[in-house]
Amino acid sequence: MKTVAELTERFRAQGLRVTPQRQAIFGLLEGNDGHPTVEALYEAARSEMPAISLKTVYHTVNDLAAMGEVELLDLGTGSYRVDPNVEHAHHHLICIVCGRVRDVTLDGRPPSVPARLRDGFSVAAVEINFRGVCDECAGSEESTR
Repeated sequence: MKTVAELTERFRAQGLRVTPQRQAIFGLLEGNDGHPTVEALYEAARSEMPAISLKTVYHTVNDLAAMGEVELLDLGTGSYRVDPNVEHAHHHLICIVCGRVRDVTLDGRPPSVPARLRDGFSVAAVEINFRGVCDECAGSEESTR
């Protein structure tokens, strides 16, 4: 993900307003590999700027997604996740207990649909999500047994 200064420059180049609230959101995403929910970004931003609105956070992440700076993921965890890792192709590990999401890079080529089965369908992207239990949740489940 680009730095706060780079995103500020991109927003201005696109004719988008750059506000302190937006810059705070840029800062929360910079170096963040935790795939935060939009609501988690809102709560973190609100601790610094109590007057920020959830609508501002949604608008900002949607603008970032439209510019290709983040990807918004609907992984079935109940809320959109913001993935700032758009530079490298990857897939996701998703904990079914706590909802944590981590990037995973697969060796080799991603699976593809044979041409004879596509029946005129053009595949634009492949997403692979592995669901399971993360090490922290596995440890807490074992300790409760």
